[in-house]
Amino acid sequence: MKLKIKYSLIFLLLLFFTQYVAAEQGLTLLPNKVLAKNFNLKDMDGVTHTLTDYRGKPVIINFWASWCPPCREELPSMNKGWEKIKALGIGMIAINVGEDADTIFNFMADYPIDFQVLLDTSGNIINEWPVLGLPTTFVLDKNGYIVYRAIGGRDWSSELLLNKVKALLK
Repeated sequence: MKLKIKYSLIFLLLLFFTQYVAAEQGLTLLPNKVLAKNFNLKDMDGVTHTLTDYRGKPVIINFWASWCPPCREELPSMNKGWEKIKALGIGMIAINVGEDADTIFNFMADYPIDFQVLLDTSGNIINEWPVLGLPTTFVLDKNGYIVYRAIGGRDWSSELLLNKVKALLK
């Protein structure tokens, strides 16, 4: 019985530590800003969007898939973050990789996304960006240069994280 309690406590501590680390993970400042590769992607309604449509304001771009457990955990916090920044003139885009509109539509019934969702059904765009796994998120400055990268899930409702993005408004 003592062994079971000991393992339960270890499990709870690991779970707490994992959640704490995920919440505290920040953004990696890239030493050499690179101009983000432009894209032409359709949204859920079939309307084409380009990255250059977002010039003049900072943009958060998240690459994700519905089958990815860390993506499923991260997207609700992105929605909360979006509520905090949308009035400030900061863009947020979720680029789904390799799935069709029906799959994403069904996914969004359980995981609503209130910001722009674009479809990289062919997987071509993800290959042109320095994505190292899903989810990967990039923060671009007003001129379209990649300033920050986050590999893995983050708590996008965190003020510490959003303050870095807000600083790009200046």
